[in-house]
Amino acid sequence: MIDPRNLDTLLHPQFDAKELKAATPVGKGLGASPGAACGKVVFTAEDAKAQGGAGEKVVLVRLETSPEDIEGMKAAQGILTVRGGMTSHAAVVARGMGTCCVSGCSDIAMDEENKQFTLAGKTYHEGDYISIDGSTGNIYDGIIPTVDATIAGEFGRVMDWADKYRTLKVRTNADTPADAKKARELGAEGIGLCRTEHMFFEADRIAAFREMICADTVEEREAALDKILPYQQGDFEKLYEALEGNPVTIRFLDPPLHEFVPTEEADIEALAKAQGKSVEDIKALIASLHEFNPMMGHRGCRLAVTYPEIAKMQTKAVIRAAINVKKAHPDWTLVPEIMIPLVGDIKELKYVKKFVVETADAEIAAAGADLKYEVGTMIEIPRAALTADEIATEADFFCFGTNDLTQMTFGFSRDDAGKFLDAYYDAKIFENDPFAKLDQTGVGKLMDMAIKLGKPVNPALHIGICGEHGGDPTSVEFCHKIGLDYVSCSPFRVPIARLAAAQAAISCKG
Repeated sequence: MIDPRNLDTLLHPQFDAKELKAATPVGKGLGASPGAACGKVVFTAEDAKAQGGAGEKVVLVRLETSPEDIEGMKAAQGILTVRGGMTSHAAVVARGMGTCCVSGCSDIAMDEENKQFTLAGKTYHEGDYISIDGSTGNIYDGIIPTVDATIAGEFGRVMDWADKYRTLKVRTNADTPADAKKARELGAEGIGLCRTEHMFFEADRIAAFREMICADTVEEREAALDKILPYQQGDFEKLYEALEGNPVTIRFLDPPLHEFVPTEEADIEALAKAQGKSVEDIKALIASLHEFNPMMGHRGCRLAVTYPEIAKMQTKAVIRAAINVKKAHPDWTLVPEIMIPLVGDIKELKYVKKFVVETADAEIAAAGADLKYEVGTMIEIPRAALTADEIATEADFFCFGTNDLTQMTFGFSRDDAGKFLDAYYDAKIFENDPFAKLDQTGVGKLMDMAIKLGKPVNPALHIGICGEHGGDPTSVEFCHKIGLDYVSCSPFRVPIARLAAAQAAISCKG
């Protein structure tokens, strides 16, 4: 009888109800990550980090966020973006951190250069106060006090009941030990998606990664990657420790390389100096990385095909970390799951898997260890679902990346669809945002097909979902019906998925 969505209010701060009654929204975007936040407006990740770190409450306002904003996003009470949808970078990362986010408020006229924006006839400058509601998408002028979340004693009892009835496992999407720990507290049984790119953006790491991008030879690239290897290994060790022997799926590098290059003049100059190149050379390199449609461009397994040394470095980090943690905890069943993203053809998977297996086996042999590992793929390109019987011969597991699978099946950009979806709702073409609630008729048919094609070829194949739909109750019910083994969602949606999975098990029995 409990609506799983109501659990959101237990887990996130909310506005004080009395104060909210008297407030009128000045704008509205998409409620991309639940909860409420108020604070001073800041326009850069650096300012958010500096002021948030000094104890100020800040709301980070951006045209859109990118992975390099991660440190500022962590420091902010809330995030507001002009562009983007329910699965844009800001939305996905904010949900993972349990941070309030409103995305896609196109009524904002942004002037990032002068650190100001205009909304509802008022110009907001850095330091002005705003309040945002990540559940409704409402934006308010000034401060509305928030009330912290409190989990009542009955919460644990309801969750125990849910766990008794559900058959679907519930994992989490987590990139940091802190996220993983929070998800474990909320009942996650493993990590279904660790996005390794978020680990590259701390100052010492990004320098080495940019050095790799600037390299002229394979040897130079390998030397730069050797600097990143210990960091990656350390991160994975902490994740394995946090999950206490439960499964951990690590996705290899996915975004296009242009997301890692500097955009500020001072950073470009610093990179040129470090690389012994001219500013013009670095600018030419940055220009060469520009793509007209980067989300369908040089990313995912395509990066590993072009630069196998990236996949080799990440494999070493995964395997070395697992060997170390297994030594410390011999009683844990530790089987790392290496996920190769954006595969659309079995030949791509075979090609990249060969480097992964050779590297992993060499590491295990050199350590004299007894470690099993799995290599699987993300099903996020329609062609992968259509040829799942071929791909299943090379994959130990499938994981549906439904954010991209939805984007590519509909032909919508997941960051730009917000501009026209309202018109689609008004015209009754769509009832829901397909990035928030799984399209069972089209995208769901591809998922069902992939399972029915893949399982007979490889009966040991285990299959999950790690797109944002993994935390949506009706989508979880669909995942139960088509026979998935697990759903994976952001840490704060784990209780929602646990309850939804139990309700699906009960209603399907009935």
